[in-house]
Amino acid sequence: MQRENHRGFKFDWITIILFLLLVGFGWVNILSASHSGDVVSYFDMSQPYGKQLIFIGLTFVLILLILSIEAKFYERFSSIIYLVSMLSLVGLFVFGKNVNGATSWYGIGGFTIQPSEFAKFATALAVAKYISDLQTDLRSIKDQLKTVAIIFIPAVLILLQNDAGSTIVYVAFFFVFYREGLQQIYLILGVIIIALAVSALKFGIVITAVITLVVIILNFFFTKKKRITILQSLVIFLLCVSFSFSVQLFYKHVLKEHQQNRISLWLRLEKDPAKLEAMKKTILYNLNESEKAISSGGLTGKGFLEGTRTKGKFVPEQHTDYIFSTVGEEWGFVGSAITVLLFVMLIIRILYLAEAQKSQFSRVYGYAVASIFFVHFMINTGMVMGLIPTVGIPLPFFSYGGSGLWGFTILLFVFVKLDSNKINEW
Repeated sequence: MQRENHRGFKFDWITIILFLLLVGFGWVNILSASHSGDVVSYFDMSQPYGKQLIFIGLTFVLILLILSIEAKFYERFSSIIYLVSMLSLVGLFVFGKNVNGATSWYGIGGFTIQPSEFAKFATALAVAKYISDLQTDLRSIKDQLKTVAIIFIPAVLILLQNDAGSTIVYVAFFFVFYREGLQQIYLILGVIIIALAVSALKFGIVITAVITLVVIILNFFFTKKKRITILQSLVIFLLCVSFSFSVQLFYKHVLKEHQQNRISLWLRLEKDPAKLEAMKKTILYNLNESEKAISSGGLTGKGFLEGTRTKGKFVPEQHTDYIFSTVGEEWGFVGSAITVLLFVMLIIRILYLAEAQKSQFSRVYGYAVASIFFVHFMINTGMVMGLIPTVGIPLPFFSYGGSGLWGFTILLFVFVKLDSNKINEW
């Protein structure tokens, strides 16, 4: 009885403190990136930092609501939550508002709501519910297909809304599947597919075919245990060549021009100096300015509200996807390292707590949360520093936006609630 009475105090405060630090520091950088003039009016609703402060206030109300609901609710009603979330995505095709070429928002008064930000936690709940079912076995092809279908549906709906960035996030769930028993061969296939795709675009089909053939021959003659025959090796070679050819077709005839240009710049594919220079003035502009802002920060940064490139608005929409460049300029390498450390600590903490769960549902959901945060963090910071192609994806708790902040908060605090209940799962 005593345990039950004090269960509300069993929340993991390390996770909560990390959340508060990230949200607080995130807002400070949104303020830096979006303020204009010498006077700062914190509740100025015409400025992103003023709106974000309101969003943060509402976030704490949301947290109290999440933590006040019985933990078992999230497992029992996961299917309904998922269904409602999918319907909200479908509704965008009729009632959605187009912003920057993507029909991903509902317009409500002067604000917009992005359902794809909430679909992540709904999908995580649905995946956790299905995998934790006693009859589910991820070594079974049938169960693998059903599990993939759960993430495939929202991914496709979001992609059709022209929001490729949010679609990529659903790759995170394959880390969860691997933890729960998915065969290692899928991970190997994933690496091979990525390598073939990059090689086909960078070096062409012929060179990729030659490299593939050499690898297959070396594997056949120098592997002691002959696990594949010559015929099987030939089939694998033909499949690899066919896939490389399909990558070229997809790149040239399916991807839109701006998507082709981003990949072209990342892989250094463009040879025409005139076109390359034109691309640098458009697609590369944000990235170049972001890199300049980060490098200008030096070791300790220029100081809060002292970033000249940030104040000069050199990086367009810096308070959203490129918010990390503000951290680099005003807080320097030290501030950037601390930000990275906070994210790493949060992800590791979630994984640690996930392994400590008594129910498979809570463990799977915890891994989904950690994986989603990891993918968002890696892609956003990698994009800002030019390590990966430009993708429109927010940095959790840092990028401006109510939908993003609330979506990540729900994702995290549902797990905090599930973790607080593990004492009753014996």
